[in-house]
Amino acid sequence: MKIDLPGGRYVVAVSGGVDSVVLLHMLAGQRAKDKGQNRTNSALIIAHFDHGIRLDSVEDRKLVQKLAKQYGLPFVYDRAELGAGASEATAREARYAFLAKVKQATGADAIITAHHEDDVLETIIINWLRGTKSRGLSSLRSSQLVRRPLLGMTKKQIRAYARSHNLAWREDSTNADETYLRNYIRKHVVTKLDEKARAKLLEHSAKAAELNDAITGLVTEYLQRHTTPQSIDRLAYRELPKEVAREVL
Repeated sequence: MKIDLPGGRYVVAVSGGVDSVVLLHMLAGQRAKDKGQNRTNSALIIAHFDHGIRLDSVEDRKLVQKLAKQYGLPFVYDRAELGAGASEATAREARYAFLAKVKQATGADAIITAHHEDDVLETIIINWLRGTKSRGLSSLRSSQLVRRPLLGMTKKQIRAYARSHNLAWREDSTNADETYLRNYIRKHVVTKLDEKARAKLLEHSAKAAELNDAITGLVTEYLQRHTTPQSIDRLAYRELPKEVAREVL
């Protein structure tokens, strides 16, 4: 798989797990290829965040730092002390706050993460359970600010790539902890989906993304044409479809 990025500066989130190690290998390989063909290559900054949840997490940082040196790329990291009982949401918020900080400090164009197809499926199922409706079905997407080039790859394909290139990575022991909802969904639901079921869920996600984009367009139009800082046009509001009206509020 080839990763095409417009020339620019990017913060690459690398945890040390197989997904981000594969992402980094692909990006570094494409960068070297572009350089060899005298094409504009991207500046990459490796960013590693230690949540302070596991006692052995320092080994993750050492691996990522070693990879940064191997690829000749700048390395930035920070550590929090979230503790073993930290929720997935707390860890995610702390991680993205760190990545946003690095992006701002380095003047980067975007953040690159290693989310893949299985992550999309897990997120769809989790959001369904939480009742987040159509927005939850398309929440894990690539954007101008956060690029996710591996969304078209499955976890199985990522592991196969890592083995075929003899890559070294770290396994996060907390991934086996089923008190985290995502881990439970990963083990007991996503692994049991056949190709047809996976394709159907991804199709629902793509349709939800189209719907959400359309709703966002209608909301933006209404806010621009029918509101002021002090008021909204009640008649125009009453004519909005229910989903659009909800988003306006």
